[in-house]
Amino acid sequence: MKLISSKRAPKAVGPYSHAAILGKTLCVSGQLPLDPKTMGLVSDDVMIQTKQCLRNGLAIVEDAGSSKARIARVAVYLTDMDDFDRVNDVYETFFGGHKPARLCFAVAALPMAAKVEIEFIADLS
Repeated sequence: MKLISSKRAPKAVGPYSHAAILGKTLCVSGQLPLDPKTMGLVSDDVMIQTKQCLRNGLAIVEDAGSSKARIARVAVYLTDMDDFDRVNDVYETFFGGHKPARLCFAVAALPMAAKVEIEFIADLS
């Protein structure tokens, strides 16, 4: 196993790595909608937050040697399921025709008062 840290993504807000490589599988930790430079939330708007989570995750995926097209599974955590459609709009634009397997969970709260957190599993072969 190899642990990954990306300079293009926000620093971890806890005692964990950005990602771990197991064989040819990349497991990316949940990404919050943080600006990598300021470590602050990018916005209160869930659509802007979703876009930033996806950007942060993709930076880690690419830095580990994979690509958006190799993302196999995504897990989305929302503090309000009323945001589901808006998150889907951003998600669909981001992934285009690529449709990885996906989970979506409602949670009571997220770190730093984020409205959304997104994690990824990608193929490295």
